[in-house]
Amino acid sequence: MGTENPAKAGELIQLLQEVPFEIVMPREVGIGLNVEETGQTQEENARLKAMAYHRASGLVTLADDSGLEVDALFGAPGVRSKRFAGEHASDGERIAFLLEKLKDVAWEKRTARFRCVMAIADLKGRVYLCEGECPGLIAFEPRGTGGFGYDPVFYLPECGKTMAELSPEEKNRISHRARAAEKARGVLKEIAAGIAN
Repeated sequence: MGTENPAKAGELIQLLQEVPFEIVMPREVGIGLNVEETGQTQEENARLKAMAYHRASGLVTLADDSGLEVDALFGAPGVRSKRFAGEHASDGERIAFLLEKLKDVAWEKRTARFRCVMAIADLKGRVYLCEGECPGLIAFEPRGTGGFGYDPVFYLPECGKTMAELSPEEKNRISHRARAAEKARGVLKEIAAGIAN
């Protein structure tokens, strides 16, 4: 799995339990990469990471790139979600920066979506893309202690909670990453079947 983010890795391991592969993290197979996310889209970044970790390991590799797209900010932060408030900003600093940008935006105009693109590189280096989205609104203040990133301000009207107020089980049923992982499980099963034959 092409990620160095422990929170993201934990979610992905839960979401990919049923795949016919043993899931290993880069460090478990002696890989320490820092892949620069130089792509202009989440698809490009996911592909870059999947191919870099595939080349380093020789294994089937899954990597993802996720982001928050806010309509009032014309889709920002999008591909720059992690770097939105600066290269080394904390989750709290990113949230504060986002809320400041939206301070004069009315509730009904705070529509947003989390978007996840997973890239899977097979043993021949072919890349398959799987996408998932989760719509919501940006809350006026953070609520909840679960999750990571922008979860405390991502409000889900159908749940009446922010993403950070959901249990891990609830989040893993409805999140953008869960929706992409559902498609990825199918791709991984097909790849496994091809290896077995």
